[in-house]
Amino acid sequence: MIQQEQATSDLSVEAWCEALDVSASGYYAWCERKDSPRQQVDAWLGDEIERVFKASRRTYGSQRVWLGLRERGIRTSRKRVERLMRQRGLRSIRARKRRIGLTKAGQSVYFAPNLLQQDFAATRKNEKWVTDTTYIPTREGWLYLVSVLDLFSRQVVGWAMGDHHDADLATSALDMAIRRARPAVGLIVHSDRGSEFANAKFHDRAAEAKIRLSMSSTGNCYDNAAAESFFATVKLEAIPEAIFVSRQQARRALFDYIEVFYNRERLHSGIDYARPVSRAA
Repeated sequence: MIQQEQATSDLSVEAWCEALDVSASGYYAWCERKDSPRQQVDAWLGDEIERVFKASRRTYGSQRVWLGLRERGIRTSRKRVERLMRQRGLRSIRARKRRIGLTKAGQSVYFAPNLLQQDFAATRKNEKWVTDTTYIPTREGWLYLVSVLDLFSRQVVGWAMGDHHDADLATSALDMAIRRARPAVGLIVHSDRGSEFANAKFHDRAAEAKIRLSMSSTGNCYDNAAAESFFATVKLEAIPEAIFVSRQQARRALFDYIEVFYNRERLHSGIDYARPVSRAA
């Protein structure tokens, strides 16, 4: 306390020591005392924790930071990581935000049966994909993002962004996924019943690639929970509190998040904290 107050107070060290009933010589001895070995290790470990935390774009909590340290060959307890993160004020930017659904109820000849039935487990890549649409606010208006996620690797294998959520946007995302992953016959692609998926263009592209389409039941968000979870992560980790100035700025930020960080660097809890690209290899 004396050390902290000295920077802003006109009182002398002796006056502070007298007020707090401690000896001036004891205070000076404390100032010259070196950190204990444990304090020195804590200082070094805290710096390493900050490196992992900043490399995660400030998205990791103590569990992922602890795993990141292990990858670097640094062995310590998770409780120690929690303590040092708390001391340094390292808190993940993740916070709950409300998502507004885009799906509208209705009838369509292109509705498909629910083949997944909330079974999001996959034994190999290109066995089950999920796709969905979300919106990103910008000062120019909404930017819509359609993603296609492989349930085995949790890799985003396809995506598309545009000013409208329509058949062209959804089909573009599916087409990217097909070109990149080259799935075998029998792949299931699951979506909700949004009009961007329940249309001739999307269905024709799936049929051309011999893909089986699956759709959620009306109004049941749990039927496409894996895709919803991905978008929740995007909004927590990739979108700043301040709104994007333009759609182009949002496009750049989302491309960087998906292709540079999420697919290649981020430790994913759903696949035992592996990276999606390494799981897909």
